Amino acid sequence: MVPSTSEPDEISISLIAHEPLIDRPVSPQTVSSRASSRILLRLYISHSLSTWNSRMFEFGAVLFLASIFPGTLLYASIYALVRSLSAVVLSSWLGSVVDRSNRLTALRHSIVWQRLPVAGSCACFVVLLASANSTLRILLFLATVVLACFEKLAATANTVAVERDWVDLFCKLIAPIFISLVDGFSTKAAIWTTLGVNVSCVAVEYVAIAQVYASVSQLGRNMPAAGSEGALGSATETRSVAQLFKQRVKDAAAPWKEYTQSPLFLASFALSLLYLTVLSFGATMVTYLLHTGFTPLQVSAMRIGAVAAELSGTWAAPFIMNRIGPIRSGLWFLNWQFVCLVTAVAAFALLDPSSQVVAVSLIVGVALSRVGLWGFDLSVQFLVQEGVDEDCRARFSATEMALQNIFELLSFATTIAFPSPEQFKYPVYISYGAIAMAAACFAAYVRKERGHLLHTSKCLGGDKKRLVPGEVLYHRVP
Repeated sequence: MVPSTSEPDEISISLIAHEPLIDRPVSPQTVSSRASSRILLRLYISHSLSTWNSRMFEFGAVLFLASIFPGTLLYASIYALVRSLSAVVLSSWLGSVVDRSNRLTALRHSIVWQRLPVAGSCACFVVLLASANSTLRILLFLATVVLACFEKLAATANTVAVERDWVDLFCKLIAPIFISLVDGFSTKAAIWTTLGVNVSCVAVEYVAIAQVYASVSQLGRNMPAAGSEGALGSATETRSVAQLFKQRVKDAAAPWKEYTQSPLFLASFALSLLYLTVLSFGATMVTYLLHTGFTPLQVSAMRIGAVAAELSGTWAAPFIMNRIGPIRSGLWFLNWQFVCLVTAVAAFALLDPSSQVVAVSLIVGVALSRVGLWGFDLSVQFLVQEGVDEDCRARFSATEMALQNIFELLSFATTIAFPSPEQFKYPVYISYGAIAMAAACFAAYVRKERGHLLHTSKCLGGDKKRLVPGEVLYHRVP
C-alpha cells in the first residue's frame, strides 16, 4: 500500500499485491488534502508498527536463543531454517488466499497472527531462561519454532498486501539496535519488552488500517457469491480421497506453473537469485567481521553506513526510472551491484581471508552494492505491478517470496558446509556467482522484451513510465 504524490490535492492508495499504481485523477473517490494527510498518517502508523515489531522479534529471537543455548549456533540455525522453510512451502498458497479474501479481513488476520505467535514465543523464552529440565527445554524450543512459522507466514501475508520501503529500512536498522541494547542489559527484560511492545501495538494497527480501508473506496473487493462457494463445497464432499489429494497437489502446483509461465518470470527469478547471498550485513558476515578483529560497535557503525546506502538507492531508483525506464534501470542497477563486489571477491582470492584488508574491501563493496540491490528490486517490482494482472498479483508475489526463501535456505547451506571464518571465501564466491546468474537472467528478459540489451539512440528513454520520489513500491531484499 503506497501513496502517490503525482496529484497534490488527491490521494490514491493501492495495495501493492492487488492494484497497479493509480496515475490519473479518481474524481469520484478524491478526498481533501487534509483528509489525505489523515489517511496517510494512519497508513504509516499501522505499517510502521507492524514492520517494527516484525523486525524486532526476528532479530530478538536470535539473541534470546543465543542466551538460552550458549556456545552453539545449532538451535538458532534450526529455528531460522524451519521458519524459512515454512514460507517456501506455504507462501504460494497464502498468496492465493489473499487474492480470494476481503482485503481488510486479510490484513487484520495478518496483524493478529503476527502478534499471537510473538506473545506465545516470549512466554516460551521466559520459561526456557528459568528451566533446567532438558526435556521441557526441547519441547519449548520446538514450540517456539512452530510459532515462528506462524509469525513468518502472517508477515508474508502482510507483505504481499501492504508494504512501504523506507519504513522497512528504518525498522530494519533501528529495531534490532533497540532490542540489542535492552538485551545487553538483560535478556529477560528484552523478552518482556518484545512482548509488551507487540501487545500494546496490535490495537492501533488493527484500527488504523481499517480506517484507511474505509476512507478509500478503491480498496474494496467484490467477494465471490455465497452460492458458488456452497456448490464447490458440495462437489468436494462427493470426491474420493485420491481425487482430493490429486486436486490438492494440482492446486499447490498451479501458482508455480502460473509464475514460471509469466512474461516477468526471468526478471523475478533474477531478483530471487540475489537471496542466495552472504554479501550483506547479516549474521554470517557480522561473525566474519568480528573474527577479523572488528568490535561490535564498529560493525554496528558499518551496518548504519550500509543502510544509508540502501536509503540512497530508494531515492535514486525513481529518478533513474523516470529517465531511462524500469527495464533499463534494472539492468544498470544489477550490473552496478556486480561491479561493486569485484574488488572484494578478488581480495578473497588473492589475500588471506582473515586479514582486515580483505574485510575492509568486503565492507566497502557490500555497502556500495546495496544501492544497486535496492534499485534493482524497485525496478523489478515496478515491472511486476505493471505486468501482472490484478487478480493474480498476490499469488505471483507470494510465489516469488517462496522462491526467495528457497535461495535463502541455500545460503544457509553454504555456511553450514563451510562453517569456519577461514572458509568464508567459498560462500562469497557462491554468492557472487548467484549475482552473475541473476545478471544473465535479467539480460535475457531485457533482450526478450526489447530485442536488444542497449540501444544508443534511446539510452535515456523508451520504456519509461514516470515515477516520482515517494511513489515507491514494496520490496524485500536480503
